[in-house]
Amino acid sequence: MDYRRLNDICYLRIDKGENVIEQILNVCRKEHIPSATFSGIGGCSHAALQTFIPEKGEFETHHIDGMLELVSLMGNIICEDGELIHHAHAAFAYKEGSAHKMAGGHLKETTVLYTAEIEIRPVNGGVIRKLYDPETKTGFWAFE
Repeated sequence: MDYRRLNDICYLRIDKGENVIEQILNVCRKEHIPSATFSGIGGCSHAALQTFIPEKGEFETHHIDGMLELVSLMGNIICEDGELIHHAHAAFAYKEGSAHKMAGGHLKETTVLYTAEIEIRPVNGGVIRKLYDPETKTGFWAFE
């Protein structure tokens, strides 16, 4: 992975075999970024996507492997008790036999096959934290 911070925005090139979420978090730690949004595209070899099942109060995980075009990645980073936490959604295009398919959802992790290009936009002038919702047992943005 390589990156540059230009005018407060970090531009990352994530390389083959690297975990996209892990590298985003590493840059946020190194650059002391407690809250940010991010987006990106790329070519991946594996993805773990999740869908929240409200009735169960838990996520269901679906794994996909192969040549996965990361056509959209959007997410955010918050800091809770000194720990950086990500919330990301992604969409992947891929082939299954002769059929073109799409898969998307909450992104738990993804591994780069060729490259991924990510932009991290730090929150300026404050920090965003997490507020837990007792009904869904998930977190939402909380503002100071």
